[in-house]
Amino acid sequence: MYEDIVSESLKARRNSYCPYSHFAVGAALLCGSGKIYTGCNIESAAFTPTCCAERLAFYKAVEAGEREFTAIAVCGAPEGTVSDVFCMPCGVCREVMREFCGSGFTVISVIDEKTYKAFAFDDILPNSFKGL
Repeated sequence: MYEDIVSESLKARRNSYCPYSHFAVGAALLCGSGKIYTGCNIESAAFTPTCCAERLAFYKAVEAGEREFTAIAVCGAPEGTVSDVFCMPCGVCREVMREFCGSGFTVISVIDEKTYKAFAFDDILPNSFKGL
């Protein structure tokens, strides 16, 4: 069911720019339209301008006019290695997801093309603030 975005997240991870943390992350966001937007983490020496893969995928999709989102696949591991643990979005990325996604949104944590887990968004950010 999620094979396409799992595969795209792994491809996006290859483009990560992470000279400081050496932790490469890729993400692939599935929109309600069926289109997939990808992102990779891009670090900066100043740290605060760093952008996570998940936020980059969301920002690209929103900039293109997308407003309905189904699922996001996220993979991450030390640079140059194959992941052996499930990588989850950071708190800032979860808050950005909340801005655009409802209870039906799914987060898929990816180890490889055959090993991943799906999480209901409300389970990874329970009781969150959804604006006014």
